[in-house]
Amino acid sequence: MQHHDHSPGTWLDEADRKRLAAALAGAREARVYRRLEALLLVAEGHSMAEAARRCRVNRSSVHRWLVQYRAEHEAAALIDRPRSGRPRRHPRLTPQRLAAALARDPRRCGYQATSWTVPLLAHDLAAKGLAVSPRTLRRRLHEAGYRWKRPRYVYVARAAHLAQKKGA
Repeated sequence: MQHHDHSPGTWLDEADRKRLAAALAGAREARVYRRLEALLLVAEGHSMAEAARRCRVNRSSVHRWLVQYRAEHEAAALIDRPRSGRPRRHPRLTPQRLAAALARDPRRCGYQATSWTVPLLAHDLAAKGLAVSPRTLRRRLHEAGYRWKRPRYVYVARAAHLAQKKGA
């Protein structure tokens, strides 16, 4: 009677081990690195339970990653796929609307400020029928490429009588 070894280590050959080791050396994302590390441990002969313990994950996760990898024999199979996620709550808050709001002078809108702040802009948008939290507004401004910095006050030109001020 012939005995077949169905242990997970036999599912991966030497070429797979080399492929996984090369991918592990170039991995930049922590999640992908952990998956590659677990599979490399399995390819080196460790049990799935041992690989899961060393990588601090569930054994079923290691098994799922092994199935994903064996389907294509490529490390790219372990990369997270895009997820749909929760839909945006403010679809009307577009980069164009933000640009138009930021182009207005806050003084002409009735505020006693010379530049927009996130809370002030959130208040102004709410007054115009688009209630948005300051946190969401900050995220959308960041996504649109805006950066908030405090204004710096600099002298445009040196004073003509600077030498006299210095005592000369």
